[in-house]
Order: sequence, then C-alpha cells, then structure tokens
Amino acid sequence: MQFSTGIGLRQPHYRDFIESDLQALAPVDFLEVHSENFFSAGGAAHSVLAQVRQRFPLSLHGVGLGLGNAHGLHIEHLQALKKLIDWIEPALVSEHVCWTASKDIVLNDLLPLPHTKQALKLLCSHIDQTQTLLKRQILIENATAYVRFKSDEMSEAEFVAQAALQTGCGILLDVNNLYINSVHFEFDPFAALSHFPGGSVKQIHLAGHLATGDGLIDDHGSRVAPAVWRLYQAALTHFGPVPTLIEWDTNIPPLAVLLKEAHMAHEMLEAREKTPKQEDEVSEQWI
Repeated sequence: MQFSTGIGLRQPHYRDFIESDLQALAPVDFLEVHSENFFSAGGAAHSVLAQVRQRFPLSLHGVGLGLGNAHGLHIEHLQALKKLIDWIEPALVSEHVCWTASKDIVLNDLLPLPHTKQALKLLCSHIDQTQTLLKRQILIENATAYVRFKSDEMSEAEFVAQAALQTGCGILLDVNNLYINSVHFEFDPFAALSHFPGGSVKQIHLAGHLATGDGLIDDHGSRVAPAVWRLYQAALTHFGPVPTLIEWDTNIPPLAVLLKEAHMAHEMLEAREKTPKQEDEVSEQWI
C-alpha cells in the first residue's frame, strides 16, 4: 500500500495537520475531505487544503453527486468535482451508491436505491458518465439504509459488486454501514463480504454509530463499535490490507482520540500484512 491509515480532515484539526511534526500525527498517513466543501474557489479552507496537500496524500469523498438520481447527474456538480481533482490530484475519489435529488428538489440525504436490474443499469450509466468525464476510476460506497424495497432482486452486496464489475469502478467498503444494514435487515455481514469481487475493494471506512430503541443511526459521532472492529478484521482477512479511514463527523473529539482509533486500525493492517492471504475465506474466529 502507498498509504494505509487516515482520518477525515475537519476544521478543529486544521492547525494540527499544517503545523505539527508528522511523527506526532502517526499513524495517519493520508487525509480525506468532503469534495463539496471545496467547490468554491479561494478562502481560508482552500488555503488550508493547499498546505495540507503538500504534506499528505488526499482522498476526495463526495456526498452530493447522487449516482442513483433518476433524472440524471448534475453536470455543473461534475465539472466542479473535476476542477477540484485537477487541482489537488487526490489518490482516491469516492461517491455513494444512493440518490439525492428528484427532478425539482435536492434532498440533504443519502437515500437508498432499490436493488433491481433497472436501478443497476441506471447506476452503471452514471458511473460510466462520471469516470469518463473525470478521466479516472472512482470508488462507490455502500450506504446506510433504513428501508428496503419489495422489488429488490438481489442483495446490497451483490448490487454494489455488479456495479463494480460492469463499470470497472472500485469499491469503498464502509464496514459500519454494512454492519448497521445487517442489523436492520437481519442478514449475515460476514457472508456478504464474499460477494465483493477480489481486488475491487480499494478503501475501507470505519465509523461509530448511535444505538437507539428503534435501530442504529449512522451518525459518525463516536468510537468504532466492537462489533464493527470484528467485521473489519474479517474484511482484512478476506481482502488483504486496504487503506482505511476513520470517519468522525459529529461531536468531533480532540485529535488524540482520532489518532487512537487510527492506531487500532493501523495495528490490524500491519498484522494482516504479515499474514499469508486467505483468498475468499473469512476466519470463523471473528464470527
């Protein structure tokens, strides 16, 4: 791996990543930013990004493109994304498998797609359009869902895997999202790992969630849960070491807390690198 462990670059930690000695920031060796936060030219945020990109590889993570939008992609959004990519030259670019807008309104949410052949065809056409315009591979992330559709013709993992196979895009496997969906819809998340094509998973996200009486909320506001760490370990067993990001977007803690979470992921990655790969196998000790 060119890089292994990262965290999201958030405003409370800007100064740390500009001024701190790199050894003090270990094991973080890449940073991720939300693409849309940097679409506007100039300003303090752009100045920070210009400085940080000289010190760390960056990944861009989009939340607004809406690859599953039924009425097509917003071309101005794609053009703004390409301009940002051309500037910072990120190592990875990712978007969610979701829809975000109707014909007349943009919704501030990542909404689930039906897992049907028709929806897959639409998703693949938009991935192709995006990769063609950006002139690079993108990664697609499995999103959290709180409803399922009676029309579903395949599982979420099969749906995402088919999109990757048909378009040549990569997969950003959000282990927390996979775990949450498995709880809500009562499927085996360990077995779901086997549906993703070998070599397709290019990045992993880890995050905390909020447990409520009605279910689990993907709020990115706490430490990674033990059950998610176990699923992450199984993913590493299955896919080998993959660049891993700690997501923490609400109730942002001191940087030391994030570094501790990143250190846990880094230790698991290092241990996996020293272990012979077990192709298409998930160790039962983690189930």
